[in-house]
Amino acid sequence: MTSGQIDVCATPPAERQAGPLARWASARRRQREIRDEDFSAFVAATAPRLRRIAYLMCRDWHLAQDLTQITFTRMYASWARIRQSANLDAYSRRVLMNAVFDQRQRRSDTEVVCADLPERPQPPATTDLHVALMTALAALPVRDQAIVVLRHWEDRSVASVARILGISASAVKMRDARALGRIRALLGDDFVGN
Repeated sequence: MTSGQIDVCATPPAERQAGPLARWASARRRQREIRDEDFSAFVAATAPRLRRIAYLMCRDWHLAQDLTQITFTRMYASWARIRQSANLDAYSRRVLMNAVFDQRQRRSDTEVVCADLPERPQPPATTDLHVALMTALAALPVRDQAIVVLRHWEDRSVASVARILGISASAVKMRDARALGRIRALLGDDFVGN
């Protein structure tokens, strides 16, 4: 190399002029960081609520955590599209319900999820309110469970539940009334009287 030539490789990267490709890559990196920060804030704010809804639907905290993670994974894949244009709470509930329905269809009818081993003795007949309600809720079909959870646990309107589940408002009203009637029948007159 002669004394009049400059060795480009010897110039530190910070001193080199950034080309259009480098500026574009830097801008994309900043956009991705902002998007990830927005998504992380959304996850932190909504994860406990979605996990509780999932638990009410499947009665298994581990499966509820998995369903919540599936929900967030599906939402992250389309986060750039939905973060500004969608009602994120309603969208997240819809994605969660779809994950619950998908999980129920994949699971075998012979598979039974139990918190305790089957060999253990049955608990006494005097169960507390929570256990009795969860058992009655578990006896409902999955769509009816979703309606009861969204209407009465989440305190959503009929129209909101219809939008989330993609069914008509009259179907929500009818299935809700039938589900509540079945829960009352399962709990018995003595329970309702208390």
